[in-house]
Amino acid sequence: MQNYHMSPEQFRKEGKKVIDWIADYYEHIEKYPVLSQVEPGDIKATLPESAPQKGESLDEMIKDIDEKIMPGITHWQSPNFYAYFPANTSFPAILGDLISSGLGVQGMIWATSPAATELETRVLDWLAEMMGMPEKFKSTSTGGGVIQDTASTSALTAIIAARERATKFQSNKKGNQQKLVAYISTQTHSSIEKAIKIAGIGTDNMRLIDVDEKFAMRTDLLKTQIQKDKKEGFTPFFICAALGTTSSNAIDPIKEIGEICEAEKCWFHIDAAMSGTAMLCPEFRHFQNGVELADSYCFNPHKWMFTNFDCDVFWVANREELINTFSILPEYLRNKATESGEVFDYRDWHIQLGRRFRSLKLWFVIRHYGVEGLQYHIRKHVEISRKFTSWVHESDDFDIFVEPPLNLVCFRHKAGDDFNMKLMNTVNETGKTYFTHTKLNGEIVLRMSIGQTNTEEKHVKATWNLIQKKAEELLNNKI
Repeated sequence: MQNYHMSPEQFRKEGKKVIDWIADYYEHIEKYPVLSQVEPGDIKATLPESAPQKGESLDEMIKDIDEKIMPGITHWQSPNFYAYFPANTSFPAILGDLISSGLGVQGMIWATSPAATELETRVLDWLAEMMGMPEKFKSTSTGGGVIQDTASTSALTAIIAARERATKFQSNKKGNQQKLVAYISTQTHSSIEKAIKIAGIGTDNMRLIDVDEKFAMRTDLLKTQIQKDKKEGFTPFFICAALGTTSSNAIDPIKEIGEICEAEKCWFHIDAAMSGTAMLCPEFRHFQNGVELADSYCFNPHKWMFTNFDCDVFWVANREELINTFSILPEYLRNKATESGEVFDYRDWHIQLGRRFRSLKLWFVIRHYGVEGLQYHIRKHVEISRKFTSWVHESDDFDIFVEPPLNLVCFRHKAGDDFNMKLMNTVNETGKTYFTHTKLNGEIVLRMSIGQTNTEEKHVKATWNLIQKKAEELLNNKI
């Protein structure tokens, strides 16, 4: 009888080809246009309409990767990628993820693979210590950490737990008519609005609080809105502070918001998606003064901590509130370890049941770089961002729109919105670099997010020279 499986010996042989392909890719990544230059439908047109009836060789697959797939790749790992946010990876993370894939663990409860649970617990306690987090976020205290897929899922998890706390776990009971209201700033990530919808709160019960000149939440307006809502019979239940907004990396006043939450008995969630990684460096921790007041906190190692997607760390101050919100124990999951109460079953800490062995790649990254290595690279990215900011300040044609706290630089050409959009598109179409824009105060603002694993000052300098050159050509009608 024919066996269609790949044997271990075949896997060993073919796996080496894949490793070599990945290594070659990183060695030559700068030869590719950073932003994919294809048109909609181009990639699909090169692919057969039906699946093959007979199996094909890995050599054929790799050939198609090179010829059909690579033209449609935007190279997020390029040192010249400055768009959106960093989604950086590293070789230790890739290797850790490879082992995770090889083990194929389904780590929903402790019993299904004790190592998957206990490594995650230990690594997230390490991280809490590495980042100077409050003791309550550790597993040895009242709280603990769990790896989610993204900050969006962490936000939804926090909102549902906050809802249950506010309603004393009656929100799913018939007759519960309590009017809950949540608060975010006008700059908060759209994932919070989406989570408010999914949790059944409704966007009519979400208040957008205006921001100051640095695009951080105004706590005076927050206080006023809360009092107004309480007079109208609403119960404030959730407030989210951004430790680095998506548009401008604005940092909300964590301590002031936390004190308001404490007074109003609101769940206080901190979204530090990208910028949380900077808390590895003590000199940046002043940005999260007041973190001890938080009920939950999340950040993404898959953005700026050299750990490939997906890997979001979500800490809570009181794990019992999380477990009581999400725990449902069907008969097929009952086991002695769970019933003993001596283990964590992480499926009770979030929405989904199934979970990958994500802590392996995070463990590999921390062990490879060490705290010192991680700090070195974060500091280097911030220093490069400061140099880029100084170059813009020195220019007669460009302005810094808002002073950057960390690694995201917001700037614009003085020639206006239409020119800035044309300039950005013209530069990106060269394929040599890729950056994006946002709108702040109704104006088009260009963004340089500097945080890719292998980005050096020379890459940023070359991009700045290219931006200046294209701006001059556009002004002189040479393009």
